Parts: sequence; structure tokens; C-alpha cells
Amino acid sequence: MGQPASIEIKHFKEIREENNFTQSEFADLLGIKNSTADIERGRTKLSGKVVAELLGQFGVNPLWLFGQSGQKFLQLSKGDVSPKVVTVDSSDNENMLMVNQKAAAGYPHNVQDVEWYQQLPAFDIPLPEFRNATYRGFQIEGDSMLPNYYPNEWVLAKAVPDLDQASNNKIYVVVLQDSVLVKKLQKLPDSSKVLLISLNEEYLPIEVNINEIQEIWQVNSKLTFNLDNPSESGLFRELKQSMEDLKRELRTFKKQA
Repeated sequence: MGQPASIEIKHFKEIREENNFTQSEFADLLGIKNSTADIERGRTKLSGKVVAELLGQFGVNPLWLFGQSGQKFLQLSKGDVSPKVVTVDSSDNENMLMVNQKAAAGYPHNVQDVEWYQQLPAFDIPLPEFRNATYRGFQIEGDSMLPNYYPNEWVLAKAVPDLDQASNNKIYVVVLQDSVLVKKLQKLPDSSKVLLISLNEEYLPIEVNINEIQEIWQVNSKLTFNLDNPSESGLFRELKQSMEDLKRELRTFKKQA
């Protein structure tokens, strides 16, 4: 006898049968070559692309798919970019969730799953700047936002309810269907798209469709732990070097006078 089917295979097959698709039809819909037979027999694992397609096309909760949540479906909205889940403390006051780099990898696929958020640390910052709105912290990954934002720093950002309230050339945390990006936002003449711009000029701008955006958070402050050397900025180093060169030239001029 073969091995019993894993929970994700059972759930995968359940979604196919509920929607009355054959294995070949379901494969075409999800971008799988030939049919879903090998997946349903346990010969091929579910790829991240297939999981994302199940979420995007059917609203299937990835945690339910793998047996880690009882919530089967997530309600996906194409225009609403407000937070899908907020958390409160014991006094029913909203607190600030902190999404580190590791958690950010799973954030887009679990953006509406209440159970998933329970693993994230949450804080209350007793400052007036963080009142009367929903805030969330995100950890910076990579160097695309240098020199303003360094890897491993944290940005604290305020929820934006819809794209109409987003402003050009401000920094946002943008939650797409498959990633979390910290970028400068630029609206385009085509209102169905926006441009996401890195501060590091080595990275090209990214054009995205607004229906790919799940949440937007406007960055208004950051937490940094790199205070040892304030001259890390390339611009600062260049300025310092120019001043040193100028001093040397002045000393040479005085000697010749």
C-alpha cells in the first residue's frame, strides 16, 4: 500500500473537486504542465507559484492548505489596501506589530489570517505620534534604499486605507501578492499602475499594477542600531574628502605666497 496523502494534497484535491475541474483543466488554470495527477499522487510537491495561484484565483489560505489554520479562504479585494488584520492589547487598544525579515517572506500569503499574526511581537508605543491610527513595523532587507535606510533597520509606518490617499515621492511599505517592498511611490498617468522607486540608483524602478497591491503603509520614522559611525553615507564621505583636499590646497597656497 502507498503512503497516505499529505494534508496539502488532500486540500489541493478538495479545491479542484469543489470547483468541478478535471486534473488537466486545473493544471491549465494554475500554470502546471500537463495535469495535476503527479501532485495528487504525491510525486510532485506544491510549488510556491501554485500556492500563490490558489490564493490569487480562489482565495485559498496557504496556512489552511498545509493544515496550520482552520480558516479556509481569505477575502481578496482589488482596491482596498488597508490593513487586513489589526491586533489589540488586553485593554482593547491597538498595538504595533513588528514584521522582521523572516516574517516578511510569509506576510503576503497570510495577510488576512488572524492566527498567523499571533506569532509576531506586538508593542504599544506611548507617544502622541503613534496615536489615532494603525501602525506597523517592518525590517529593511537589502541595500535598495541606501543611503537613507540600511539593511536590518526598522521602519515604522502608518496604514493607508486606499491608494487615492497615497502621495507621490513619499516612502511606503508596499505589500504585493508575493513580496514586501520599501520604496518611494510615484503615481502614473495610467491610474491602474504605480511606479516603485529605490533610493539606491543601482536599482531600476518597478512598475506594478494596483490590483497586485494588498496593503500600503506610509513610513514616518525608523529605528536604527548603527550609531557607531555616522560618516557611513557616501555623500558624507565625499564631502569630507573634498574638505580635506581643499585644506591641502590652501596650505600649499600659503607656502607659495
